[in-house]
Amino acid sequence: MTSAIIVAAGSSRRMGFNKLMAPLSGEPVLRRTLGAFQKCVAIDEIIVVTSEALRMEIDVWRMGGMEKIARVITGGAERHLSVHAGLQALNPACDIVAVHDGARPLISVHQITRCIEAARTQSAVACARPMTETLKRCDSDGRITDSIERANAWIMETPQVFRRDLLVRAYDAVMRDGLHVTDEVSAVQHLGEPVFVIENFEPNPKITFPADILLAQRFVD
Repeated sequence: MTSAIIVAAGSSRRMGFNKLMAPLSGEPVLRRTLGAFQKCVAIDEIIVVTSEALRMEIDVWRMGGMEKIARVITGGAERHLSVHAGLQALNPACDIVAVHDGARPLISVHQITRCIEAARTQSAVACARPMTETLKRCDSDGRITDSIERANAWIMETPQVFRRDLLVRAYDAVMRDGLHVTDEVSAVQHLGEPVFVIENFEPNPKITFPADILLAQRFVD
């Protein structure tokens, strides 16, 4: 059984309003994200980890056709706390779990499926794209100090997909050691386990700033 944990409990501080409910081609960002996982035949259940303010709205979507949404739970103040809560809510039969940012509404069914298939053989994979821009390191005053080699550098995206037992062990260690990880790759690496990239050839931006909505809209149109 394959489950998806959709992390949607952020405060949208940098956005200035709730980015997950911002309209994108006539539907809220989060609804569009959930729709991709609902349509993916490789996904059996969806756990949504969100804020109290959105729980009622998501319940309405579930009753309106998104029957794969098994549970809607309240997230924590930090992302790793929300993922840990989501892991506790999984169906006991789940053996593969995909974690995805609710604010990445352009993820395709094809890419979700590719990541899940890879995780069944490699145990731990992350959707990613290769770094193509020139990278520089700066000091605290904003002065460029040196260059960062971009060869073999990848930008992490989601979904990040793992064997359930591996990800549970990773987050148990994160909680035990008091770490603040920003993605599942970091949690699994903390165990010393390898994670492999699955290149994404399609747009998959994360909605963080108001301009990101306009960018996402261009890809949709």
